[in-house]
Amino acid sequence: MTPHDPFLAQGTLTRPLVWAGFRQMTPIAAFVLVFGAAFGLAATQHGLHAGWAVAMSALVFAGAAQFAVLDLWGSQVPVLPLVLTVFAINARHLLMGATLYPWLRPLSARRRYGVMVLASDANWAMALQAFGRGQPGFGQLLGGGLALWLFWVLGTWLGTQVGDLIADARRWGLDMVMGCFLLAMAVGGQAKNLRLLAIWAVAAGASLAAWRWLPENSHVVVGAVAGGLLGMVWKEQRREP
Repeated sequence: MTPHDPFLAQGTLTRPLVWAGFRQMTPIAAFVLVFGAAFGLAATQHGLHAGWAVAMSALVFAGAAQFAVLDLWGSQVPVLPLVLTVFAINARHLLMGATLYPWLRPLSARRRYGVMVLASDANWAMALQAFGRGQPGFGQLLGGGLALWLFWVLGTWLGTQVGDLIADARRWGLDMVMGCFLLAMAVGGQAKNLRLLAIWAVAAGASLAAWRWLPENSHVVVGAVAGGLLGMVWKEQRREP
């Protein structure tokens, strides 16, 4: 690795960068608070103690997986289906980590996993977009993750206390906020070409087909794998300097 390795330069992580990432993610994190409240309310309705619900959000920090777990919660918890469901929903993190590997590789194991521990869809998308512009992105990844985690935990606690006030996020269209944000990050942060459009189209088509005909939550894995396989087969043409 040369001293002028761009991946090494973009892998800078300082407190000002983390704080900047935190502030940049705060507007989106405010909407996460609403979904955290919805989870807190749902958890108490399923018989989970408020303290355990907050602890789950603080330690797990995976909204879709936590909601799925509630559907399996009861006096007898089916451990194997629960584990498989959580893995299926969160399997996308394997691909998220792989996309960041060129910048993670120069870091020590402690810093590498410390940066990734709060990785989620929104701050991963912001970090990848920053890297695509040739800028450091770990501030968005860690700082943005801290903002999302804080608002998710706070929202969960609020949901266990006053969740009825904001129980129905879909009624106000708030369930679309994160999806629109991620779409804007993906479209705005990538160079437009036929290869990229084909990958997105294949991933979306496979995901929709899996949602229609395969078991619940499998569309997350199927779409990611289909798009990833096409990306592996259809190599990107690199321009010579």
